[in-house]
Amino acid sequence: MNTVADAIQAIELHQLEVNTKLPIFHCSLNHYPEVLRLAREAIDDVRMVHPDSTPSNVRAVYMSPWKSHLISPKFNPLLDVTAALATRVSREFLQADLTALNMVLRPTDCWGVIYEHSDQTLLHHHFPSDLVAVAYLEANEHCAPIVFANSLVVKPVPGSLVIFPGILLHHVPENFDKRVIVAMNFQKFPNLPNFNANQVGSITY
Repeated sequence: MNTVADAIQAIELHQLEVNTKLPIFHCSLNHYPEVLRLAREAIDDVRMVHPDSTPSNVRAVYMSPWKSHLISPKFNPLLDVTAALATRVSREFLQADLTALNMVLRPTDCWGVIYEHSDQTLLHHHFPSDLVAVAYLEANEHCAPIVFANSLVVKPVPGSLVIFPGILLHHVPENFDKRVIVAMNFQKFPNLPNFNANQVGSITY
């Protein structure tokens, strides 16, 4: 019998809530057309070898595996640009200079989603990921927005990137037009030369 584990399990936990503001950041990646093009190709490449959509809270015509960046290296340029922007967000807006702290943001998950008519994504968060990013590769006029905390609605724009805390609840309502995204989870780790973030397991949402 594991007495320490049993004792921890026996402690009664209580939850409190506080109304607070969580930041959401967005920018355009249209200065990087080749990065966006490669990411779009990557989704199709992965779909060739993994044609079945990954089971999750995403109700879309296709979702690639959680760690699609390990299947197609064409995701890597997008991951690199996004990691650099997320590091800048940490320094300029979250008062955490990760470089000075000898820490680094690394991608733990990366997947593509193709939304068509009537597709949607149910309410969820990405904890324990520190930051989440969504790149909009295609976003036609009548495609669905991303909705944060059932309140803030962000309309997709082709080539745009949204970065937000992993704990923030969000969903995609019913979609009515073509919408193709790459979602990425990032976690901060000590900047060690031989550390492999790809060994971190994936959370099924």
